[in-house]
Amino acid sequence: MIVVMGRGASNGDIERVQRHLTEKGLRGQLNVGVERRVVAVLGQVYPELQDELQLMRGVSEVFRVSKPYKLASREFSAEDTIVTISDNGVKIGGGHFAVFAGPCAVENEEQVLTTARAVKAAGAQVLRGGAYKPRTSPYSFRGMGEDGLKILAEARQETGLPIITEVMSPNDVEMVYRYADVLQVGARNMQNFPLLDEVGKTDKPVMVKRGFAATYEDWLLAAEYVMKEGNHQVILTERGIRTFETYTRNTLDLNAIPVIHKLSHLPVVVDPSHGTGKWYLVTPLAMAGTAVGADGLIVEVHPNPDVAKCDGAQSLTFENFANMMDQVRPIRAVINRKA
Repeated sequence: MIVVMGRGASNGDIERVQRHLTEKGLRGQLNVGVERRVVAVLGQVYPELQDELQLMRGVSEVFRVSKPYKLASREFSAEDTIVTISDNGVKIGGGHFAVFAGPCAVENEEQVLTTARAVKAAGAQVLRGGAYKPRTSPYSFRGMGEDGLKILAEARQETGLPIITEVMSPNDVEMVYRYADVLQVGARNMQNFPLLDEVGKTDKPVMVKRGFAATYEDWLLAAEYVMKEGNHQVILTERGIRTFETYTRNTLDLNAIPVIHKLSHLPVVVDPSHGTGKWYLVTPLAMAGTAVGADGLIVEVHPNPDVAKCDGAQSLTFENFANMMDQVRPIRAVINRKA
């Protein structure tokens, strides 16, 4: 249920609405937009509640949200959410476009520092790198842990690039929070509900990647888990789904970008690296994702993909990443969004 406050509603009017909800065993989350202030009602509502709220001072309209995701829905916020990634002004959503780039896994200091310098020179705004890696095989390289986080922090200090890295366990949230600017929930953990709860209790942006068998509703409900804990700085990432086609690693679902923009106010990023699994398909799919309105890209880049410990086949060299950025920029200019 959504409570739309009138233009003349006071802070006291909003507090009375939220107090009424609390007394009924419910919870209200406030969203302050440019055009309106909205209170989302969380919990099991009863039939008379709508009439009770409608009669309260300052309330303009009360209506039920048919979708199971409330906070992530367009009904909750008609305006696009703009997520501020760091204090240096990097934003995503609402017309702001951001590129996340870097190695799949942190391997050593030189690898990360050279990559950070290269992707920044080419125009990336955020450095990506995995310190903890969920791998299909237990014998594959699974990351350097906190030592990897320290290397990422060193790269941030030198280049000024904020960092995004994956957190895999609720027990690791506190430590990863100390190092990262954006916490990433990977595709395999999209429905790790205790993890979603924990990152939702933080005050840093959270990227939720779509699971490879997840519907749009599944994906948005994963975001809802984060938002219900109070963290509304959520970024959604389309990284490909499993289909009957085996030539590519996954099938990048470009439908997801305009559909999610219709259903939700949250920014949507495209991951053409995992979406294809082949480096030579990354640039064309990055261009396609940009053309259909993605709010950003997340791309794997490595100084020498042939010897990468993780996902070398889908990683771009520095030169190929710079070429990709050169081809994405004019598309951004055509669709007339803020750089």
